[in-house]
Order: sequence, then C-alpha cells, then structure tokens
Amino acid sequence: MIYFEDLEVGKETHFGSYEVTREEVLEFARKYDPQPFHLSDEAAAKTYFGRLSASGWHTCAMTMGVIARHVVDEEQAGLGSPGIDELRWLKPVYPGDTLTVRGEIMEKTPSRSKPDLGSFRTKTTVTNQDDVPVLTFTSIVLIRRRPAAG
Repeated sequence: MIYFEDLEVGKETHFGSYEVTREEVLEFARKYDPQPFHLSDEAAAKTYFGRLSASGWHTCAMTMGVIARHVVDEEQAGLGSPGIDELRWLKPVYPGDTLTVRGEIMEKTPSRSKPDLGSFRTKTTVTNQDDVPVLTFTSIVLIRRRPAAG
C-alpha cells in the first residue's frame, strides 16, 4: 500500500495510455455534450477543430479512467479529491489519438486536524501520440498516513 509518507515531491508518475475511438467520442457526445462538432464530421469540418473531436469533458473522463485504474492497481491509500485547479484544454483530441497521462507531485501536506490524513497537489499532463500536450490540470488528493505500528 502506498501512503502519504511514500510520496516524493517532484516525482513523476506515468499512469498509462488510452486509445480514443470514434464510437466512444460519438457515444459520449450524444449523452453528455451534444454539440455538432462532437457529433458530425460535416459540422466539425466548418469549425476550428476541422474534423470530429472529443469533448473536453470526455478527455477528462478518459484521463480519470487511466489514473483510477493505475491507483487501484498500485494500491494507493487515496481517499478522493476535494477538487482541481487550472484545468486547460490545450489542443483538440480526435478519434485515433492515443493519450498518455503523467502526473508530477508538486507538494504534500500533513493534515493539522486529522493525524491519519495528508494531502498532495499533483500536476497532470495529458499528451497525444505526438507528445503534444492536450490537457493539463492541478489536483488536490487526500491520502491516508501510514498506520502506526502497534
């Protein structure tokens, strides 16, 4: 199990990669972001995107899936997040792209009021197959402290 004490400021983690499919882009857009450039090649061709593109919220969801699978596999003692800061969609994401998710621990802070808890801030960067950043955000993550031996 990975606890607060195991985290190193400055350490980068490679969470994994994700292949974006046309079917998933369309399905997400139909359910959650039904704007024409997420649903139609013809409509998208008339926009800045130039072709069918994934919703930014879909890019966030794909990113979260990659991170969550990694955290579960690594058995991190995480307790969720109170939020994110500085979310930026930098470039469009298209069907056929392969997203790679990395995070760097920026700082960690033990809780003053709860001795069994800490938090850390991480900068997440998502790149496409050309290593071009498409999404960045900073998040705060809650994590358990290592239990006292007893």
